[in-house]
Amino acid sequence: MRAIWLAAAVCGALCGQTLRIAPERVLIDETAVIRAAGLQAGERVTIRSSLTDGADVRWSTQAEFVADAEGTVDVSRQAPVGGSYKEVSAMGLIWFMMPVAKGASAYAAPRNLAAQTVEFELVVNGKKIAAAQLVQDAVAQGVRRIPVSDGTLRGILFVPAGEGRHPGVLVVGGSNGGAPTRQAAWLASRGFTALALAYFHYEDLPPMLEAIPLEYFQRGLAWLVRRPEVSGERLAVMGTSRGGELALQLGSMFPVVGAVVAYVPANVRYRACCGNTSVAYAWTWGGRALPYATPRLGVNPAAAIEVERTHGPVLMISGQNDGVWHSSEMAELVMSRLKHAHFEHSSENLRYAHAGHAAGRPDIRPAWHESTRHPISGRLNDMGGSAKGDAESSMDAMPKVLEFLRRGW
Repeated sequence: MRAIWLAAAVCGALCGQTLRIAPERVLIDETAVIRAAGLQAGERVTIRSSLTDGADVRWSTQAEFVADAEGTVDVSRQAPVGGSYKEVSAMGLIWFMMPVAKGASAYAAPRNLAAQTVEFELVVNGKKIAAAQLVQDAVAQGVRRIPVSDGTLRGILFVPAGEGRHPGVLVVGGSNGGAPTRQAAWLASRGFTALALAYFHYEDLPPMLEAIPLEYFQRGLAWLVRRPEVSGERLAVMGTSRGGELALQLGSMFPVVGAVVAYVPANVRYRACCGNTSVAYAWTWGGRALPYATPRLGVNPAAAIEVERTHGPVLMISGQNDGVWHSSEMAELVMSRLKHAHFEHSSENLRYAHAGHAAGRPDIRPAWHESTRHPISGRLNDMGGSAKGDAESSMDAMPKVLEFLRRGW
């Protein structure tokens, strides 16, 4: 079988049939041109793609194309005539991958921010004619990673390549716990000094999202703004899910926060999470529990986040098909509250009709998923959204988030 493949590859090269990726290495949020050439005009060909994810699960997909009058297929310009997806999509051969074997519920990113290699094959008349690879980097070359263990603070600081100071962003995670390194690495790759601040389920920090003192984040903000790698006197805060809730809360409390980016957030503080917690409240301030809401008991007015106190612009990203909670509706409630308070800064909710809890995620990866098991509670979560909806939301939101953060605050 290998001999047949090698013979086909040699024939493809000799016959001028090629498959090229340009560039061959990109950051995880960048597209590449996938182009087959040397074909007959009107010839129908298949391009296959595959990868092995961070959980050693094999993913693949394929799409069929018709060569144009010049005998080429450009995936970024041509719609497939068959296969896994129908629309023009430069990275559709990644977005629409599915696991080869049963048992996987979602794509797992490579461990430790390792690069992801995607393999492509050009198939003509059932034979593999040419092959190519694309490497996706989760972090740009030269970005420095500095472990943070300063007093009670825990996390990783990501500093852009080169010298100088850069705008600072505090990045907080959601109910999975740990340090949100992928978002922080993405930001550092795009020119921001980003602190992935862990606050539970990490090293010697509390195991659960319960009774977390907001003074901890106040110390984190103060630590970050003093860093020699950070420019200016104010910071942005970014968070996702429970981290989106937290980002809005921090923005409402601390003047050093000059901008907030909240992915699929809540407009209220919710209860402790996710398992057999010893107390019902998630957050404390001054040693006192902050009021919280629960889905079963309905909204507690005292639990509403006072977003109108934020000292800078607010950007939210939400999915109208969110299966975890109603992020789109809650983000709209934030917008209504800001409007009612005559909020003096800009605010926007990027709503995506067919996206779920992964709306706007800043990377290009296989978007298919089933219900996923929560890493702490063990419960199954329905993320909602479709692969197409999540993919489209990411491609639209990624440049808008970066533009928002580059405006200055």
